[in-house]
Amino acid sequence: MASQRLKRGLRGAMAATAVAAAAVGVMPVPAGAQPNTPANASEALKKYNELAEQATKLNEELLRAEEQRNANQTELDKANADLAQATQAGDQAKSDEENFRVQVDKLTEASFEGARFNQLSALLVSDSQQDFLNRMSAIGVLASDNNEALVRLSGAVDAAEDARQKAADAQGRAQAATDEAIRIAEDIKKRQAELQGQIDEVKDQLNRLTAQERTTLTSVGEKVSTNVPEGAAGVALQFALDQQGDMYLYGATGPDRWDCSGLTSKAYAYAGVTIPRTSGGQAGAGRAVSRGEVRAGDLIIYNGGNHVAMAVDNGRVVHASTDGVPVKVVSLESPGSIYAMRRIAG
Repeated sequence: MASQRLKRGLRGAMAATAVAAAAVGVMPVPAGAQPNTPANASEALKKYNELAEQATKLNEELLRAEEQRNANQTELDKANADLAQATQAGDQAKSDEENFRVQVDKLTEASFEGARFNQLSALLVSDSQQDFLNRMSAIGVLASDNNEALVRLSGAVDAAEDARQKAADAQGRAQAATDEAIRIAEDIKKRQAELQGQIDEVKDQLNRLTAQERTTLTSVGEKVSTNVPEGAAGVALQFALDQQGDMYLYGATGPDRWDCSGLTSKAYAYAGVTIPRTSGGQAGAGRAVSRGEVRAGDLIIYNGGNHVAMAVDNGRVVHASTDGVPVKVVSLESPGSIYAMRRIAG
């Protein structure tokens, strides 16, 4: 009974995971799946694939850090531009404030020196009806000027304060962006070192494979040619297929060396469609499709979002695999555990 309850619980948990994953177009990842590793593979080949997958993951993390750095630089540039604009507005507001304050002070001084801005004082000191009318007109002008000067002074004071607040905010954002940029730079430096060490291990392990295993990995095989669909998906697929035989290089986006997401992003850019640079970002691009719906040009993301390929049809993909392996067409399931399937165009 306990065993049955455990099995039912596991089935329920797996179903819940599948439902949650489906909501965002992501497939649950089977544990322990390795790309391109036959059941009867040698221990050297298994180790090679394991190391290659770890290097691919590090490459993805490095690319994400570099994306974050670029976004951070954009934020820093905007903060600095906002600071310059706010400083300029503050200087203008301060100048306006000083000018209007001088005008208000002059009107106030005139009042203290005996000017009376009311009808009674005008009547008492007037010599004639015309003199009264003239004095009333002057009073109206002075009152209007005084009111306008006060309004402008108040507006200038408010504008100066607003500019000061915006400048302080922009300065704070610029400082935060600068601090973050320093942290990201250190993170990138660390990941680059880790990636290079992992790449060296992959190369070393590649040399330990049997001649047959190396031939299988490094051969592009017969290049695939197919009728691609119309539209952006077909243009992108044809671009990717045209790169068959080009070698893999971590972080590369062409023209004759590629990593996985470098190939797919450049292929869709060639078709006039912008998608994220990283495979993790591409896992959220476009819209989700089911396994049965996959068609030419769709992106298939593998291994928790760390690898991506492009569907040639419902059973094959073209991809840039890993170090030492050329761009080639393989079966759709062979690159690893399917994580997401996304339609970018069509």
